[in-house]
Amino acid sequence: MITQHSPLPRILTGIRASGQLHIGNYLSAVKPAVARQQGNELFLFIADLHALTTVKEPQKLREATYDVIATYLAAGLDHTRHAIYLQSDIPTVTELAWYLSCVTGVGFLEKGHAYKDALASQREVNHGVLYYPVLMAADIMLYEADIVPVGKDQKQHVEMARDFAGSFNAVYGDVLKLPTAHIDESVMTVLGLDGRKMSKSYDNTIPVFCDSGTLRKKVMSIKTDSTPLEEPKTLQGTLVGDLFALFASPEEFGDLASRLAAGGMGWGHAKDELFQAMNRELTAPRERYQSYRADEPFLRQVVQEGAERARTVAERVIGRVREAVGVLGRS
Repeated sequence: MITQHSPLPRILTGIRASGQLHIGNYLSAVKPAVARQQGNELFLFIADLHALTTVKEPQKLREATYDVIATYLAAGLDHTRHAIYLQSDIPTVTELAWYLSCVTGVGFLEKGHAYKDALASQREVNHGVLYYPVLMAADIMLYEADIVPVGKDQKQHVEMARDFAGSFNAVYGDVLKLPTAHIDESVMTVLGLDGRKMSKSYDNTIPVFCDSGTLRKKVMSIKTDSTPLEEPKTLQGTLVGDLFALFASPEEFGDLASRLAAGGMGWGHAKDELFQAMNRELTAPRERYQSYRADEPFLRQVVQEGAERARTVAERVIGRVREAVGVLGRS
């Protein structure tokens, strides 16, 4: 039977170790997670196994993994109170994924957005792409998460996880806890330099902790219309405006919008103010990131300690699952 855990709500979220983190990752996953530290128990995992569906270079995977750990710490995560760990450090997750796969129809997996998108764009479709939602479901179920914050495009994965767990429970009894997806509407989608969703696959990202010179160059490359400098312009609903709203105060946004609407101000000036707002917020965490990133032994220690905390929960859950399905498990 499902047992009660910590009196604090357990929030679980993960980031794939698939490359350099960008502003979209920071605003939609890292920053909101750190903001939830008070009054919650955080389980944050680096999805290095998920990354293998696309990342084939071992050194790239290792570097990306350290990048994610350092980014969370730079953003203010208290790793002594919350668990940050590597997906691969808890191999039990693949065992649970197998049990879930045995109650999941292939046709259901073929409805997954990621799988259908990969087929449509003629990208590589290995078994990991099809199996991805099952492993993600195991990530959630193994740690009895109460809340799983996701973007709108990831909501389906949590819904599928609930379906997998429901199918498992229908066969074996009340064993797995069903999670609740939480969508933060304010950071549902962060747009990239070309106006599409910020994504490494579109090559339209702004690296979160690049140096200020690179940051300014990226911001100044944002696509805008060709309205002459002297003409009035509308900030609301533009790519520059959408990004500015994420880093500036409402008062700053209103001030810039008023000056643009008055005419005599070009998009280049607006993009410079966007850069200033972004650089203001990112300078301090950038410095912390560089310090943490230079100490890989410390970063490894942090996630090993986090894995110990996560493993305590995982072993309890997998023991219950093994008993339910009838495998003898470890003596």
